[in-house]
Amino acid sequence: MKTEIITLLRQRGTYVSGQELCERFGVSRTAVWKAVEQLKKDGYQIEAVKNRGYLLKEEEVPRVFGYTEIKSRLHTRWAGVVLHYYDSIDSTNVQAKRLAEEGAPHGTLVTADLQTAGRGRRGRSWDSPPGSNLYFTILLRPQIAPDKASMLTLVMALAVAQGIKKVCGDRVQPGIKWPNDIVMDGRKVCGILTEMSLSVEQDSIQYVVIGVGINVRKRQFAEELQGRAIALEELSGPVNRSELLAAVLESFEGAYEAFCKDESLSCLKESYDALLVNLGRHVRVLDPKGEFEGIARGIREDGRLIVELSDGTMQDIYAGEVSVRGIYGYI
Repeated sequence: MKTEIITLLRQRGTYVSGQELCERFGVSRTAVWKAVEQLKKDGYQIEAVKNRGYLLKEEEVPRVFGYTEIKSRLHTRWAGVVLHYYDSIDSTNVQAKRLAEEGAPHGTLVTADLQTAGRGRRGRSWDSPPGSNLYFTILLRPQIAPDKASMLTLVMALAVAQGIKKVCGDRVQPGIKWPNDIVMDGRKVCGILTEMSLSVEQDSIQYVVIGVGINVRKRQFAEELQGRAIALEELSGPVNRSELLAAVLESFEGAYEAFCKDESLSCLKESYDALLVNLGRHVRVLDPKGEFEGIARGIREDGRLIVELSDGTMQDIYAGEVSVRGIYGYI
């Protein structure tokens, strides 16, 4: 009932009487009072005035994060409908895979305030302190060929950039460093890790998990990250993590459904290219077979990066072991 109460108070934006809450949820005034008191303990500022009711002081609770707050923000059809929230977890990706093996449905969301063993691409650790950032993983069971699953990483990158823009508006200009890093002011604000499990026959997807880590609160980064990482609030001001999560999931739900129509990025390519910070810039391709340079010209419908070489020919770059860097820096 806590989720329903906070959702109603947020929607109204004014006083809601205790009697109305009792009638709406079919409970006693004592039950309503207990739920409100618990919400206050969770961090919500709720004013109670005799003969007027309860009022949520929204502007005073930007730091609240947890199951109730997340649920009250979500307006998706399937993404995050099944929600698992943890104050602390080893890794949201690892937990999502555990749940997947137990039969958790498509769209299951795993999020936590703290990760003790957060991971990035290629086995790198992901700095995951409490009360600072947004960490979440969504479990998918797509009916697509395994060789098309890598495109889901680009779908999520687009959704994250759009979600950040929706919440922060003109205060920030998020971009995508191909294939899936979200950058602002030339520094990384978000990393995405996609992992896939195949069927026993290896010819179909059992499940895919996509993990996202967004730096939200301004803090001191580890020495190796200084100058390369940035927190969202350094450019945007205060951000409610639950609101941001909801915005990303809403964007992802629509982008994922568009992708599934023809199992390509054809409907999303224009939006993705518009956010691509590499577009039109000189890049260095770090290929194990040999490095080369060129100008990034956008992506193909299957997510490959198009690089124009010095002789005018076009080279398609696959995400994976190949990295792309700017000639003079990270992007």
